[in-house]
Amino acid sequence: AFSIVKSFALIFPPAVLFVLSGIVFDDLWTAVLVNAVATACSLILPYFLGRFMGADVVDSLKGKFKAINKLDSFAGENSFAVVFVFKAGGLMPSDLSSLIFGAMKIPFGKYFLASNLGMLVLNVLWSLLGAKGDLSNPFTFLYALPALLFAILASVLMSKRQKKKQSVQDKTETEDNK
Repeated sequence: AFSIVKSFALIFPPAVLFVLSGIVFDDLWTAVLVNAVATACSLILPYFLGRFMGADVVDSLKGKFKAINKLDSFAGENSFAVVFVFKAGGLMPSDLSSLIFGAMKIPFGKYFLASNLGMLVLNVLWSLLGAKGDLSNPFTFLYALPALLFAILASVLMSKRQKKKQSVQDKTETEDNK
């Protein structure tokens, strides 16, 4: 219920609820399961709000900012990977990114699966921190280090994949021009 209410706040970090579930539930995997269900529920509302109310805003912003236009065209070709990296890396608040992905008209199935998989890493790590971590010890936050490394690795792999894809397209265009 808190996760669904949180989706109205747009900037409330899901990590707080993940940690709280880890503290409240005795079993780590119960906390992870509760967080996974809550995450799935909280992803739906902002996406559809963006889908039905934000498309005009994104269209006007694409005309003003090249970066948004570039993100929209890149996401159109790689929607699953873009959503996954944004959610896993926590590149922007989860609900805000859900609004944007809805407004960009990313297909719901791809968005929903990529979001849940991307946030699963954060779910497990923050639940572990709440369940097993000593929040008074600053070194406990090293539990979050694997999530950061995962996000960096996913970003690098996605970038390499895009460069390789672009190289193949450039080569094909060059051959077609001959």
